[in-house]
Amino acid sequence: MANRIDERLAALAAGRRKGLMTHVVVGYPSLASTSALIVAMDEAGADFIELQIPFSDPLADGPTIQSACEAAIERGARVRDAFTIAAESSARVQAPLLFMAYANTVYRYGTEAFCRDAAAAGISGLIVPDLPAEAARHEGYLDACRRHGLHNIVTLAPTSTVGRMAANATVASGFAYCMSRRGVTGAQLGLAPDVQAYLQRARQHLTVPMAVGFGISDRARMEQVLPYCDIATVGSALIDRLAGLEPGDVARQADTTRAFMRTLTPALA
Repeated sequence: MANRIDERLAALAAGRRKGLMTHVVVGYPSLASTSALIVAMDEAGADFIELQIPFSDPLADGPTIQSACEAAIERGARVRDAFTIAAESSARVQAPLLFMAYANTVYRYGTEAFCRDAAAAGISGLIVPDLPAEAARHEGYLDACRRHGLHNIVTLAPTSTVGRMAANATVASGFAYCMSRRGVTGAQLGLAPDVQAYLQRARQHLTVPMAVGFGISDRARMEQVLPYCDIATVGSALIDRLAGLEPGDVARQADTTRAFMRTLTPALA
C-alpha cells in the first residue's frame, strides 16, 4: 500500500507547489473537537496534519503547546485516544496524518506495537524529536517503521552540527522537520535571524524534502521560509486561536481553524 506522504509529496512536486503542515494536540480543546479540527484543516488546504500525543513533559514545545498538552491530559486524553482518533480521521481526510510523540511514550507503549498500531490507524509517518539517530537504529525503531510502512521524520535544529545533520540524513525518510530556531515552539518568538543560512546548510545534507516549523505564525513568516524549504509548519499560532474558545464549542473551533488557514494558503502557490 502506498504511503500517503509519498503521494502528497509527488503531487506537490508535480504542481510546483509548496506544502503546509498543521498541528493538533490530541484532546485539545477537547477529545470531541480533535477529529473536527483535523477535518477542518484538511478542508482548508492542509497537506500534512501532525497529531501530537499529549505528554507531561514536552521538552521541545513552548508555553502554548505545553499548556495544550496539560489541558488535554487533565480532560482525560490518553495515548489510546490518539490511535482511535487517527483511525476515525484517516478515513475522512485526504491529507496524510503523522503522529508527533516523545520517545518515552513510544517506549512505554512498545516500539513494535506503537508502529504497528499507528500504521493500522492510518498514520503515515512519525516525528519523535528526542530520539537520536543512533537510538532509532540500535533500539529497533527504524526497523519497526520500515516493517509497518511508516516514514521516520527526523528533526534538525540550528544547533545541529555537521556530523549530527549527516547522521540524521542517513535515517531520514519522507521529509525532514527543520526547527527554524533554537529553543522551543511558539508563534510569538518568531524566526531566527540566520534561518536562511541554516536551511541552506541543512539542504546540503538531506536527500528528502524539508519542512520548517517553530515561529511561523502568519503568511509573512511563511513567505520568509518557503523559498528555502518544501513545507511550512504552523502549530502554536493555530492553537493560540483556539485557546480563548469554549472547549465544547466544536463548530466555532473548526470555523476559526479554517478561517486562519485560508489566510496562509495563498502563500503556497
